[in-house]
Amino acid sequence: MNGRVDPIRLEILKNLFHSVAEEMGAALRRSAFSPNIKERRDYSCAVFDARGEALAMGDHMPVHLGSMPMSVAAALAAFPLGAGEVAMLNDPYAGGTHLPDITLVMPVFVAGTKPSGRRPVFYVASRAHHADVGGAQAGSMSLAQEIFAEGVRIPPVKLCRGGEIDRDVLALVLANVRTPEERQGDLTAQIAACRTGGRRLEEIVARYGLREVAAYAGHLLEYSDRMMRATLRSIPPGRYTAEDFLDDDGMTREPVRIRVSITVRGARARVDFTGSAPQCAGSVNAVEAITVSAVYYTFRCLLDEQVPATAGLLRPIRVIAPAGTVVNARPPCAVAGGNVETSQRIVDTLLRALARALPRRVPAASQGTMNNVSFGGVDPRTRRPFAYYETIAGGMGARPGRDGISGIHTHMTNSLNTPVEVLEHVYPVRVRRYSLRPGSGGRGRWRGGDGIVREIEFLTAAEASLLSDRRRIGPYGLAGGAPGARGKNLLIRRGRKRALPSKTSLHVERGDALRIESPGGGGWGKGRSGA
Repeated sequence: MNGRVDPIRLEILKNLFHSVAEEMGAALRRSAFSPNIKERRDYSCAVFDARGEALAMGDHMPVHLGSMPMSVAAALAAFPLGAGEVAMLNDPYAGGTHLPDITLVMPVFVAGTKPSGRRPVFYVASRAHHADVGGAQAGSMSLAQEIFAEGVRIPPVKLCRGGEIDRDVLALVLANVRTPEERQGDLTAQIAACRTGGRRLEEIVARYGLREVAAYAGHLLEYSDRMMRATLRSIPPGRYTAEDFLDDDGMTREPVRIRVSITVRGARARVDFTGSAPQCAGSVNAVEAITVSAVYYTFRCLLDEQVPATAGLLRPIRVIAPAGTVVNARPPCAVAGGNVETSQRIVDTLLRALARALPRRVPAASQGTMNNVSFGGVDPRTRRPFAYYETIAGGMGARPGRDGISGIHTHMTNSLNTPVEVLEHVYPVRVRRYSLRPGSGGRGRWRGGDGIVREIEFLTAAEASLLSDRRRIGPYGLAGGAPGARGKNLLIRRGRKRALPSKTSLHVERGDALRIESPGGGGWGKGRSGA
């Protein structure tokens, strides 16, 4: 881009764009209905330029943010968006990731840019994980063999026209979910988030002028590009390979391979997933957007955190994800677990490869799973359906020079827990135990973080589902460190414990309890932890 770049003005605009995404997230959180969004913060917001390239991302969910550009691109390819219009989609095969993640995209016009034929000057997008989207099992995160069993599939459609919600479109969605009032509340919160972002962008343009704001948006993309190229130059040239495995796909006991080859040549990198397992029968298939998101996140971790998270970061990186594999599945494969489990394993594999190039910078494997728990039924207190979804934290991998953190969400997830008080107030359950899992972190010169024990008792009969991993293959250690402890899933019925598979759906009776013991992080280096 031509023109002199003022570094101070660049920093100001960078932070202004970021503040827009952050305020969008705050608006979404404060106005949402479901605990999964307002308590666990399972949402993400971002700002895009007139071409749909990411300019800023909130400090939200990495798995959402790296894949959201494909949702924006799908919406813009489907139809032009005019003033007062908002697109909605969740179809993993049309820009989405998995069905519970519903994305809204809204154009932003400013004064003097609305005449016929003019394009928006920005777009804003909000994505939130909805606790139920009408899948075969409550929570819409159960083990499945086709996407049709995972919930309502929404290609890009216009949710808002002329500034008003299209009631026909909304009614179609709400008629296919178990908790329509909660879904409507969360969707309108997403609309509010987009409108908040639009207003803030209009204020920025009013303050600095459209020409300058647009110019510095371009400078931010170029700056991110340059910083990534500089980082790639610091990696010794070469080809670095690694593989790791998911325990299984839930349908067979065969491990599912993720294989990657990272080739670094000067200021460019090629990330090739050739050799990864074919798409499988279970729901751990990842669409291409998820794989690109994992690559984006992993390479962003090599940069200083002050570098803006824009589309420019991916410009020097080529991603090859062969179609028909577990890292680029084709319809009608089930994909609910690809977003939450396979994304984590892709990151583990990428980091394992990069550890060969940068052995003193890369941590051991973290827990490598989101420990997805969902359940639902009819609440005897209200006689109305309920559906709940959460992920459970675990151990972080040890780092060169520092132990891993215990009981924390890592890598592609960045959510919180649902407080016990909220969980017990809103749903007919009781939390019997919620604690760290001592000794689950891998030993080493620096120890991996410990996992978590969470035990939930059901006060009514319900249907429950688990999508988890690292139950058979533990998180790896590095530089001689030991692996982290594998996770466990248990059903406790009348005092007797029964081990459950990593991926399963089951009926629970009143008085039954699910106990999840999440994995610990891998250790780093030989010897005992100094702490």
